[in-house]
Amino acid sequence: MSILERFSLRHKVALVTGGAGLYGKQIVRALAEAGAFVYIASRNLATLEALAEEHQKLGHQVRALQLDQGEEASILAARDVISREQGQLHILVNNAVARPVKEGLFSPAADLDESLHVNGTGLILVTRALGEIMAEGGSIINIGSMMGLVGLEPLNYRGTDMQGWSPDYFFHKGGMANLTRFFASYYGPRGIRVNCLHPGGLQTPDHPEAFVRNYSERTCLGRMANDTDLMGIIVCLASDASAYITGANLPVDGGYTAK
Repeated sequence: MSILERFSLRHKVALVTGGAGLYGKQIVRALAEAGAFVYIASRNLATLEALAEEHQKLGHQVRALQLDQGEEASILAARDVISREQGQLHILVNNAVARPVKEGLFSPAADLDESLHVNGTGLILVTRALGEIMAEGGSIINIGSMMGLVGLEPLNYRGTDMQGWSPDYFFHKGGMANLTRFFASYYGPRGIRVNCLHPGGLQTPDHPEAFVRNYSERTCLGRMANDTDLMGIIVCLASDASAYITGANLPVDGGYTAK
């Protein structure tokens, strides 16, 4: 097999949670373009179906699947659909994230509890449920954040009305880094690899100019992430090209955490 063939995802089945989000869309696109059959899963089925239809018009194999990461019954139902339709799963991308905390450190306890339930307990439930039907040699890719590797930089928000005081986000993205190592150890005997990508901030049209400037100056490459920056590394980690990589935490942040 040539090196380029090792990057192919033909005959692979993938599930991407939160597949219609900022990073989710480019993750789905990358997997589909590389040849995988991709399930995109979240609570909002209508949004997923519209996205799946766009991919189908391009000849991609993409199917919408409802999954509520906060409800174990929903997770198990999604697992059973994949098992019934495909037999097994080769690629799991844990990309879904809930952001109910809106008032920073002093947000209501109920909002903090919801965040930790979905982003902590839910992540574990999804990974263990889908792990049951994961093919030997499969790949699990967790989508963390560079905020899980460093502390908050208040200067990024200088000159804006924005703030980044979200203790739950730092908590579960930091925890995801070590949970990745746990699952890499657990699934290793089956040849299943588990790695975590830690993206930097993705620039959107609603970002204030001051924030974009401040954040960009904090990176080595002098810019925020765009809508294709995750695609290459996703295909690499999902494919046989990374057959000896597991338990890794890889920043994809333009050098933000290198400074």
